[in-house]
Amino acid sequence: MSTVELPALYVDSVALLASTPRLVLVNRDPSPGETGVPVDATVTLELVDTGPDGVHRASARVWVDGVLAFEGGALTEIVPAYAGPLAAVVQTADTLRVVLHPVVSLASLATVHVRVLAQTVGGAASLDEVYSFVVEDRTAPRVVGAQALTQKTVRVAFDEPVLVPADAAFALTPKSAPAVPVAVAAVNVEESIVLLTLDTEMTPDVLHEVVAIGVTDLFGNAVLGPYDRATFTGFRPARPLTRRFDLWHMLPKHNRRDDHTGDLFRFIACLQEVTDLLLADVDRWPDIFDLERAPDVFVDLILRDLGNPFPFELDTMGKRRLASVLVEMYRQKGTAKGIQNAIRFFLGIDISAITPFNADTLFLGESELGVDWVLGPSDRFARYAFNVEVARILIDRERRQLRAIVEYLKPAHTHFVDLVEPLPPVLPNHWELGLSDLGETTDLH
Repeated sequence: MSTVELPALYVDSVALLASTPRLVLVNRDPSPGETGVPVDATVTLELVDTGPDGVHRASARVWVDGVLAFEGGALTEIVPAYAGPLAAVVQTADTLRVVLHPVVSLASLATVHVRVLAQTVGGAASLDEVYSFVVEDRTAPRVVGAQALTQKTVRVAFDEPVLVPADAAFALTPKSAPAVPVAVAAVNVEESIVLLTLDTEMTPDVLHEVVAIGVTDLFGNAVLGPYDRATFTGFRPARPLTRRFDLWHMLPKHNRRDDHTGDLFRFIACLQEVTDLLLADVDRWPDIFDLERAPDVFVDLILRDLGNPFPFELDTMGKRRLASVLVEMYRQKGTAKGIQNAIRFFLGIDISAITPFNADTLFLGESELGVDWVLGPSDRFARYAFNVEVARILIDRERRQLRAIVEYLKPAHTHFVDLVEPLPPVLPNHWELGLSDLGETTDLH
């Protein structure tokens, strides 16, 4: 059988034939899977018979969350709970439209399930379908707890992610005395967690109350009382178990016995708080001089105290590493090993060798002064001059840093002359037929 190859194929029209059920559910509002449905929304749906019979009204039933809301053909088709002012039932030749208007608003964030049951006149086709939608969020966020993390940091937790608008605020109030009044200096929001930074250290062990004012959830619902507040205990820094520094018990017993009004005790309690803060600062001193835990600003101070001679820009980890080895660098100063270790530390380069300096060789009858030969240094200079050889070609920044390292760490009486790098590979000139001249524009290789 011969094959015919057509040069082109044109399609004038396409007819789509789809098989659909006789009885269909259309025009649903809210639609299936819809979210953020208003709490006062109506539930609207239409039953359509695509055939000639029409919808049998008496067979239609609608349930909302398992509760019968519409029963066709009954004396009161729409039950009172869904017979609000907008409720209606309209039937045409092939359509039955039902509008349910809940008297009580839908629950916030509720997932509402709607079930529809119906059949056509004569029972040729039937329908039993369930769909659902989600109601909008109208629930105000709640404060679920608060905790003091440090002397100047408080964590407030909510039951959902929140926003802190510009006009929102957090009020902290001590619930007992003596206590230092505190205020919020900064707010940091991380979904449902809000971190409050205070302007001063809170009084340890004193009960405080935090109140959220104007805080909203992601949908604009503002926090409301009494779920806008929580209590927490003032942060008590860790202290040695064997420490006993109680100013009240340091007083003579007769002074304590004579304190009938309690004024002396409250005054000593104020002094005790200041004393505890000073002791806490003393206890934190190991965290300051420890290279692994010290804050960044103290790492810079540690390097300054060690007399860091290197002006290189380093990140935080590089500064901590340098502080840990700087004393050893001082000990190795003036040695080849010290130069090698410092270059490896800063640049990650292993130098090939440190070699004595050799001046350019003079060839009698061939060399020209200032052209391919220079006048060499004195014997004293040459005796203490050296070159540094590396295994790869460096960039300009690496050359500057390497020279600065070597100049600082070399013995004072020596002279660093040349940084010897490998030469770039030679690319020979190749022949081009009709163009190249041997020895002029090309090389034999």
